[in-house]
Amino acid sequence: MKCRKVLAFALCFTVLAIAPGVLLAQHDPGPRNGAAGAGGPYPTLSPAEVDLFNEAFMRFQEVQSVSGGIAGEDSGGLGPTFNGNSCAMCHAQPFIGGTSPGLTSPQNPVPNPQVALAKLHNASNTVPSFIASDGPVREARFVRNRDGSPDGGVHGLFTIAGRDDAPGCTIAQPDFALQLAFDNVIFRIPTPVFGLGLVENTPDATLRANLAATRDARNRVGIGGSFNTSGNDGTITRFGWKAQNKSLLIFAGEAYNVEQGVTNELFPDERSGVEGCLFNPLPEDASGVNREDGDSPLSDTTNFAVFMRLSAPPTPGPQTASTQKGATLFSAVGCALCHSASLTTGPSIFTGMSGVTYQPFSDFALHHMGSDLADGVSQGAAGGDQFRTAPLWGVGQRLFFLHDGRTSDLLQAIEEHSDCGGKPSGGAHSFNHEHSQHCSSEANQVIHNFNALSSQQQQDILNFLRSL
Repeated sequence: MKCRKVLAFALCFTVLAIAPGVLLAQHDPGPRNGAAGAGGPYPTLSPAEVDLFNEAFMRFQEVQSVSGGIAGEDSGGLGPTFNGNSCAMCHAQPFIGGTSPGLTSPQNPVPNPQVALAKLHNASNTVPSFIASDGPVREARFVRNRDGSPDGGVHGLFTIAGRDDAPGCTIAQPDFALQLAFDNVIFRIPTPVFGLGLVENTPDATLRANLAATRDARNRVGIGGSFNTSGNDGTITRFGWKAQNKSLLIFAGEAYNVEQGVTNELFPDERSGVEGCLFNPLPEDASGVNREDGDSPLSDTTNFAVFMRLSAPPTPGPQTASTQKGATLFSAVGCALCHSASLTTGPSIFTGMSGVTYQPFSDFALHHMGSDLADGVSQGAAGGDQFRTAPLWGVGQRLFFLHDGRTSDLLQAIEEHSDCGGKPSGGAHSFNHEHSQHCSSEANQVIHNFNALSSQQQQDILNFLRSL
């Protein structure tokens, strides 16, 4: 039985009958308790580099208002449209720099901050139906324009209309209800940014060699794989759900502009810049200007990139006999053919970050994920059903899974990788061909292999993933 895809976040259990009267239920054990094990500086940095990280860490937490005139929100540039008013607002779980928060249990009591943001400072926004206090932080993209041509761009959830610091602005929110009725809205949730300096400093040659090393094994189970690349120089792009961004600086500049509406040196144009809603000279974020005495001359955008670049990767949790078995099975069924266990960085200007072998559990390549996960949005060389292999380091403490946050259950997230049916019924290990006409996910055979495992073996894999 494949758990039905829903936008609610109840746990979904898969049960396999192994003997008359005996049932074993494998289930997601849930986010790992204990320390976050992430969010600090890379451990080998010099004192000067740690100071640089600490300044960037503080800047990552700053809160935007329209012109910076509100106490506690003294960084300007918010809007005219936006999804959040701080990087740390969206990147909060399990610590600043992580992924989406959301109230799911007493152990994780942080509701989705987008709900409160809608009316902050007397703003006139309504909360879209797909945003809930116990759901993930989301951005919304429209698949098509009115004339049927491709859109794919982010449409800000909120506007600054009605806010105390935006007098006279009357810009309206998008009509999300209408777009939902036309099945024209797809979602993305924040990706964690811990340890990304290691990813940025991994040579293209290393990524290509890693992908080539598994070519024959991938071919045997129907897995392809290709890289998204820059249209200018052909080098590998690797950040974002579709690996659409080349560098952490571009990643930061785009997010600052798209998610918070702040113009900057990389993205200097105001989005939705309608008359009556423009309050600042441009760009609103720039290096060496508009800084208080003693502040770093670096722009916010540069500081955001520095924070990501110098942050330590997530630390795995304690290992048990079950997690060790799960690690072996993770590779045996084929998961590691895309979720590569280790990569090695090249030479780095930062202390101790050269030649580092790290464990992202990703090949950073694009793969066709089939009709169930397809979002119809193309970015660079990534087509409508292609996504970058999501890095799994830190997955043990995440609350929501897949690009759109459709589930908080890790078992369901695994099953969603297949568009050829899921758990076999009655103990028969065979494909469910209910959706055979849509069998295009490269993960179909791997999920078939996973579903052919015993209940305890599947539980071992789940326990291993929650230890990462």
